Order: sequence, then structure tokens, then C-alpha cells
Amino acid sequence: MVVAVIGLHLLLMREIGQGMIDFGADSAMPPRMEVTFARDMEISVPPEVAAPLAAPVVEPPPPAPLAPTPVEPAASSPKRAPKPPREAASAVAAMPEPVPAAVPEPAPPPVAAEPPAPKVLADLSPSTTPSPVAPAAAAEPFAWPASTRITYELTGNYRGEVHGDAKVEWVRQGARYQVHLDVTVGPSFAPVYSRRMSSEGQLTESGLSPERYDEDSKVAFRDRRRAHMTFEPDEVVLNNGNRVERMPGVQDTASQFVQMSYLFTRQPGLLKPGRTVEIALALPRRQSLWIYDVREVETIYTSFGELDTVRLQPRREARKGDDLTAEVWFAPSLRYLPVRIRIRQDEDTYLDLLIERKPQLAN
Repeated sequence: MVVAVIGLHLLLMREIGQGMIDFGADSAMPPRMEVTFARDMEISVPPEVAAPLAAPVVEPPPPAPLAPTPVEPAASSPKRAPKPPREAASAVAAMPEPVPAAVPEPAPPPVAAEPPAPKVLADLSPSTTPSPVAPAAAAEPFAWPASTRITYELTGNYRGEVHGDAKVEWVRQGARYQVHLDVTVGPSFAPVYSRRMSSEGQLTESGLSPERYDEDSKVAFRDRRRAHMTFEPDEVVLNNGNRVERMPGVQDTASQFVQMSYLFTRQPGLLKPGRTVEIALALPRRQSLWIYDVREVETIYTSFGELDTVRLQPRREARKGDDLTAEVWFAPSLRYLPVRIRIRQDEDTYLDLLIERKPQLAN
């Protein structure tokens, strides 16, 4: 009994101490921009992908070859006369009938060739030679969407089947933005695992430009872990304090999904199956270039209906002890937002996030 009481007291002291650590960690996270989400986003397929996503494009058969037009030997060759007037009908009737073989039928008028179908998202044939991407300056002005929240149902495997929830919040005020990704495994009142990721920075003509990234992870009965990065104009300061040269267009774990939505909204051709999407990604331990392969169009079944999506698969395989990988499904009908995210640690450890309801918008 004495040992049990001592053990209980030690456990309580640990939890109290951990609670104080948690309070300090929470206070270290950047304050969130306040916003109220009041309405649901409507499903609207962009014009450039509406017809292709509804039904795959079937190439029309090539037009039948035109019959060769005989070369007329001379200008005096007989030709079909125009229809005579009524008073000259008897004279025409008296004329000898021409020999059919000697009078070829005039060739039918040339058929105007139909213009080739535009190469849009629904052209499912892979392309091994992607066309160059038009510069951002040539694109139409982009209007950043209102603050948006996406709620996900979480399933997966971590030493057994797991359940939970997750959400992504995109918040902006003027030229400032925040992206928050919150993942909870287990019941919300006593989660087995939780992770909060936050990105903050500026909106530019090239998309999101992060200035800081914060990460807060907690596993039951273990100490909380924190990670932090700052993005300077020319360098990125990693979590361990090392400085690396800032790659052009670099993103962090939380901002990458919104940056991709921005790119696909402005340039839908990037989502043509067979192409690749490259994004510079700064993680707490390193910075590198990630390559995603654009896969086939897939239909995802949700609680509010079917969604046609395009899947992006990272070329980097998930390996234990390495960085996590994320496979993402983007829905053009929901402003190219990520409606499914599969996060892998290795072959047997993964989390699958599937959109639970329509995205919510701020007023």
C-alpha cells in the first residue's frame, strides 16, 4: 500500500509538472488571429474542368479522307449547267445527254477541320514533356479566398487501428496570413497523440511567404516536444539553430497545402496527370526540394456527396525515422482545397484524413 501511495503521488507530481510545461509550451505558440466561421462553401466546378471531370474526353474519329478531285483537262471540259429557266426547258431537253464517265461529279465542298480539344485537367493521357508554366505576371489577378476551415475525420494505424479528428484553418488579415493544422488521435478529452502546426507570414504575388513555423507534439505519458523555425529574407533558421540558404518559394509543413491550392487555382494545367509538381520544403531538421507526381483523377465519397479529385503522390518513400510524407487529394470543385491527406511514417504507421463536412468560410 505504501508503494502504491508513493507511486500515485509521483504520478500526480509528474502530471502537474507536465501541465506546467504544457502551459509554457502553449504560451510559446504564436497567438492566433481571431475569426468566426459562419457559412459553408458551395461546390462549384471551375469552367476549365467542368466538362472533362464530368466525363472523360473521347477523341473524335479522324474525318474520312476526301475523294480525289479529277484534274480538268481543259477549260472547255463540260460542266454541270445551272438550272435553266422554265421557258428554256424544251431547248435543254433537246440537247444530247452527256456521257456520265466523261463528266465527273464535282467534289463536295471541303470540310472545315475542327480545332483540337483544349488540353485541360481532364485530358487523362500522361504527358512526358510538360509545357512551360506561364509566369505569374501573365495570369489573371488572384483574389485570396476568405478565411477557411476544413474539418477532417481521422483514421489510421499506429500499433493498431486509431481514430480521431483534424482541421486546417486558413486565416488572413490584409497581407498577413496564418495556417494552422491540428491533429488529434483518440478522444478529445484524453488524446493519445496530438500535434499542432502553425505557419505565419506574408501574402505575395508568388503566394505564401512564411516568416515563422511552430510545431507542438504530445504523446500520452511522454514529454511535450516543440519545434520552431524562422524564415529570414536570405536564410532559414532550423530548429537546431543551423542556418541554411533560403530556397526560392520555400514553404513549411503547414503552409505547403495552401500554397499548392494557390498554384492550382492560378494554373490548373499543373494538375494534368503525368506531370510533376516541385515545392521547396523546410522541415525542422532540413530543407530540400520535394517532388510530387500528379496521378489519375479519382472520385472521393464524402458525407455531402461525391468529389472528383486529383491525387499528388510524393516520390520520397516513407521510412521509419525519416521525415513524414503526405499524399494529398485536391478537389477543383472546392477551390482546389485538400480534401484528403494521408500522412505516413512508414509502411505500417499512417494517418488518413478525409474531409468531414463542407469547408466553412468567414464572413
